[in-house]
Formats: sequence, C-alpha cells, structure tokens
Amino acid sequence: MNKRLVFVLLTLVIAASLLLSACGPAATAAPVATEAPTATKAPEPTATEPPAPAVGSPEHPIKVLFVPSVDANIITTGGEVMAAALNEATGLTFEVTVPTSYAATIEEMCASPADTMAFIPGLGYALASQLCGVDVAFKAVRFGYPVYWAEYIVARDSEFKTLADLEGATWGYGDQGSTSGYMVPAVEFADAGITPGEQKQTGGHNQTVTAVYNGEVDFGTVFYSVPLNPDGKPVFTYDEYVAGKVTEDMYEIPAEAIPNCAPDAEGKKLFCDGWRVLDARANIRVEAPDVMQKVRILAISQAIPNDTLSFGPEFPAETRTQIEEALVAFAETEAWGTSIGSADFYGWSGIAPATDAEYDMVRAMVAATGYEAPK
Repeated sequence: MNKRLVFVLLTLVIAASLLLSACGPAATAAPVATEAPTATKAPEPTATEPPAPAVGSPEHPIKVLFVPSVDANIITTGGEVMAAALNEATGLTFEVTVPTSYAATIEEMCASPADTMAFIPGLGYALASQLCGVDVAFKAVRFGYPVYWAEYIVARDSEFKTLADLEGATWGYGDQGSTSGYMVPAVEFADAGITPGEQKQTGGHNQTVTAVYNGEVDFGTVFYSVPLNPDGKPVFTYDEYVAGKVTEDMYEIPAEAIPNCAPDAEGKKLFCDGWRVLDARANIRVEAPDVMQKVRILAISQAIPNDTLSFGPEFPAETRTQIEEALVAFAETEAWGTSIGSADFYGWSGIAPATDAEYDMVRAMVAATGYEAPK
C-alpha cells in the first residue's frame, strides 16, 4: 500500500471519530442538593410579673408591732385607734399585731425588714439593731421623763427591807426579754452579789403584780413610773433625779394615804387621797382594788432609757417620714390618751426623737449578762 493511501485512510478514521463525538449526548452536571430554607420562629413573649404592691397599700399593709407587756386586748384596741389616725393622716394601711413575746417581736422585725415598725423597749431595740439593723426613731416620754425604772415589789406585810433580803427568795418576772422586768434586775443582783431562788416567768407586768398580790412569788420586778401629787404633777422631776435630789421615800405614795387607795368611779385611775399611782400596780386596780394595801415597793432600779418606736432596716425612707410626721401630730391629740398614752397601755404621754447611741447603756447590760439575741 502506498503512502498516499495510508494517509487517506488515517484521515477518514480521525474524521469519523470526531463526528461520533460531536453527535453523542452532551454531559450533564450532577444536580447539587440544596436544603430548603428553615423557617425562623418568632421569639416567645417574656412573661412579665405584676409589680409587688407598695408598702402601706391595702394589699401590703404596714405591720405595727407591740410587745405584750400589758393585756393584749388593751393593746389591740388602743393600737387600732393609732392605726386609724395614721391612716387618716397618710392614706397608708396599717395592721396591728401583738407577737407572743419580746423575742417574737424582734424576730418579726428582722424577718420583715421592709414593712414593720414596732414599739419595743430599750433591750429589744438594742438586740434588734445588732441582729439585723433595726433603726430607732422615737423614744417615749412619760410625764416629762425620757427614762423609766424597774421596781422590786413585795407583799406589804412581808419582812423584806432591802435587796439583800431577797437572797434565795422566789422571783416573779414577765419575760426575760423585758428590760425593767428582768434584765436590769438581773444585772443589779449580779453587781450586788445577790442570788434569788426559784424563778417564775409570769408572762407580763400585770401578771407579775398579780403573782405578788396572791403570794405566788416572794417578790416581782416590773416597771416603775413616778406618781403624781394631788395637783397632778410628778412627785419629782427628771432634772431633780439627775441632780441627786430624790430620796427613797419619794418613790412611793405617802404612807398615810395608802389605806385610802382605790380606783376612781370609772375604774380608769388609781388614787390615794388625790395621789395617783402610775407604776405597774395600777394596771390591776379593777381586779384587785386593794393592790396598794397588799403590795409595796421595796426598791427602785437605776434609770433605763425609755421604750422606742423603731423601724425595720429596709423600711422605705419616704414612707417612714410620712409616718413620723403623722405620729408627732397624733401625740398632740386627745385620741393619743386612748391609745398608747393610756396608763393601761404603755402610758406614753408623748414622744421625742431618739438616737442609737442612747441605748449603748443597754448594750453594755447585754454584754455583762451574756444575754443573746434570739436567732
């Protein structure tokens, strides 16, 4: 085969190959799998809690606490008079409460720091301020006195003449959390080296006087307030007391007037030939009209800072100011005398601003006795 023929055949073969390639099906790219777009969920609405009721609203009343140092029914009735007056002046709502003890009062203030106010003695305040920051606003004034005293009472026909005679004697007191009822006497006994005998907790000042009156205990410790003379004035002033011008015989009603002691016609006051008794004995004058003839004062303690009105540590400042202003105004009204100003209640004749430092003396008592705040 000549070269020309070979070249022609080769050319035909190549052409046929190209023709077949051109006529074949075109290559198709494999389809790319794509995910369908995901639907975006709308954000769920956040649940909004309704705001808490304001302190002092009908839904969140302010708790007014009173320690149970006298009859709870008297406290509740007089406390409601105060609550109504404060409500009228401020528009706030108040709830009167009488806890079961001094300790329970402190516990309630610390457990509810933003909505409690309490009328508590100096010891209760000193403990509560250290425990959770309770803050004092006012102190009681009784007939011009920013202080009060404890009195040691015994049967009038008993042979006790001095505190030393109480060695081994049965002691009745209201509550270990009471400043005048227990703490101050306990410190004074320790300082004097006197150890009483059996101790009986009575539940309150009235009950302690009753226990002495009935001969259930040898002596009792309760609050003392200065008696009034027939002119209606205190037997001695606070300035005279501070100046050391008060003698022991001035603490008690004159002896010649004692046989004539009796409640007035309405049973609201205890008089002895015009002299008015204001200490704890007067509180049981109705059930024991001869209490003065049966129970006498043996001794009077050192002066004690008066009771307080204190607020919980987180009490709203603006609301507190409203209440303080309303209380000052209420103390100038006649209604005050049917509330906390009543002798059967706490006998506050007025109020005065108080500072925390005034109760350092009470804290010193706590430290001296090892008394611990309730947990």
